Amino acid sequence: MNLVPRLRRGGLALAAAMLLSIYLCAQQPSLTAKEMAARVDHHYNQLHSLRAGFTETYEGLGVRRTESGTLLLEKPGHMRWDYASPQGKLFLLDGKFAWFYTPGDPQVQRIPASQLDDLRSPLRFLLGHTELGKEMDTLTLGSVANGQFSLSGQPKGQEKRITRLTLTTTADGAITSIEIEETDGALTRFSFTQEQTNGAVPANTFHFVPPAGVPVVNPLPAS
Repeated sequence: MNLVPRLRRGGLALAAAMLLSIYLCAQQPSLTAKEMAARVDHHYNQLHSLRAGFTETYEGLGVRRTESGTLLLEKPGHMRWDYASPQGKLFLLDGKFAWFYTPGDPQVQRIPASQLDDLRSPLRFLLGHTELGKEMDTLTLGSVANGQFSLSGQPKGQEKRITRLTLTTTADGAITSIEIEETDGALTRFSFTQEQTNGAVPANTFHFVPPAGVPVVNPLPAS
């Protein structure tokens, strides 16, 4: 009986198993979720301003919507979302109030920042005011494509609305996307491109003047 082919086959199978084991180990992040969260904190805590392009997608309740534009952040507490699609739509956080307006709307909405319950509001952690490890429960870490990581958890105080928030980050802690799963099954995803940090911010960028003749309303906070 010729044992050589059989031995060769056995050797090949063993080599294949070893390669598979090495591959699977390589797919597991060497970082812990706590360490990755600290990298994200460090990346944004050292910034005073940030500009990026964004794409926002929403799927839920039979609706699918995609919008896009430019995001600008500045410490302390300033955030501006200028939408190119739909053109002219604006969400602005001036540190005291949040303003919502789309050209053609009959009114401007203004909400105290302390009462804000908007899915864009979790992005305030990009302003360096929070620590992810303290703001989210049950943090888990995984590897995704292009050498990036997914950091997922339950935002504290948002249990009634948000099931899970997942950040996709580069190895150095820059966020490339944020995915928010709501308790009603809706899914919102923000993707970011062309991040520019610590650039000059023009005066009055975060000052909103309502269009002439358009009333400002203050919606009641959600109960």
